Amino acid sequence: MEHKTRATLKLENGMEFQGYSFGYNGPCDGEVVFSTAMVGYTESLTDPSYSGQILCITYPIVGNYGVPEEGFDENGIARFMESDNIYVKGLVVANYSEDYSHWNASESLGKWLEQHKIPGICGIDTRELTKVLRDQGAMLGIIVPEGQTRDFPVPDPNKENQVAVVSCKEVIRYGHGSRKIVLVDCGVKHNILRCFMKRDVEIIRVPWDYDFNDIDYDGLFISNGPGNPEYCDITVEHIREAMKKDKPIFGICMGNQLLSRAAGAKTFKLKYGHRSHNQPVRMVGSNKCFITCQNHGYAVDTSTLDPDWMPYFVNMNDGTNEGIRHKSKPFFSSQFHPEASGGPTDTEFLFDEFISKL
Repeated sequence: MEHKTRATLKLENGMEFQGYSFGYNGPCDGEVVFSTAMVGYTESLTDPSYSGQILCITYPIVGNYGVPEEGFDENGIARFMESDNIYVKGLVVANYSEDYSHWNASESLGKWLEQHKIPGICGIDTRELTKVLRDQGAMLGIIVPEGQTRDFPVPDPNKENQVAVVSCKEVIRYGHGSRKIVLVDCGVKHNILRCFMKRDVEIIRVPWDYDFNDIDYDGLFISNGPGNPEYCDITVEHIREAMKKDKPIFGICMGNQLLSRAAGAKTFKLKYGHRSHNQPVRMVGSNKCFITCQNHGYAVDTSTLDPDWMPYFVNMNDGTNEGIRHKSKPFFSSQFHPEASGGPTDTEFLFDEFISKL
C-alpha cells in the first residue's frame, strides 16, 4: 500500500481499534459480525445475507487471491459472485494483501471495494475484536478514516426490513425445465439458482412480498436473506396459504425461519450468530453429521414448533435448530447453506431431495 490512511473502528460499547483504511476511503456504520471462514471473501461480500453488517474476517490474510471479473452467464446469473452487488457495509481484516495471484483474478480486493464504495480497515487485532463480539455479542460499529467524522448513534439494521432492501423488485424467470418452482427471493445467493438450473427446472423468482399462490407451480422454495424474520409477516402468510396445497416446500436460512414461523414457531436473535464454513450439524434421529456453510444471526425456537413438525438438523456446537420438517407432508428446510458457495458441498443432496418430491 503506497499511502496508508489511518482509520478507526468504533464499537457501541466504547472500544476503539486503530488501523489503516483500504478500499473506499469513507466512513460507514452497521452491525459488526465475524466470520471464521478461511476462503470465499468474494462470495461472502456479495452474499445479500450480510446486508447492513460490517464483516470481520478472522482469517489473518485477506486479498491474496484478488477478485474475479464481474459478469453474468446466458441466464443472467453471476458467474463468480453470489449476487450483482456487494452487500456488506464495511470490511475488517488483520492483514490486507494488495499483491494478489490467482488464475481467475482481474483486480485487487481493495480496488473492487473502492469501485463499490465499501470501506475497509486493516492492521487491527481481529482476534481481540472477535473475542469481544463472542463475549458481548454482535454490536453496532463505525469505520472512520482519519480526518473524517461519523459517530453514534447510528441506525440498527436489525430494526429495518433488510429483506425488502435486497429482494428483487419484479418477477424474473430462469430456464425452461420440465418442472416449475417458485423461488421467494429474500436475498437469494446465485449458487442456489445454479444448483436448481443444473437440475432441469424452470425458476420463477418473485419478490419477498409477492403473492405467488395464483401461480401454477410444482414446488415452492424460500431463499436465504438478511436480518430479522419478524419483518416478513406478509411472506409468512403467503407460505401458510401455500401449505394448504400440500405441494413440496423447501427453505434455506431465512427460508427456514419463515417456514418455521408459518408453522407457528418463534424465532430469536443469537448472541453473535453463525458465520463460517465449518459449522457441524447432525441430522436428528441419526448419527449423520455434516460440515456446513452458514450465515445468519437469528434462529428458530424448536420448543414452539407445532406437534406436526420436528427438527431436521441440530447444531453440534450450541444445540440450536438447523432445519425443520413436517412429519407427513413434503415440507422441510435447513438453516445452513447446502449450496455452499463458498464452503463445503456435503449437503447439496437436499436439492435432490426437494426435486425428488416435485
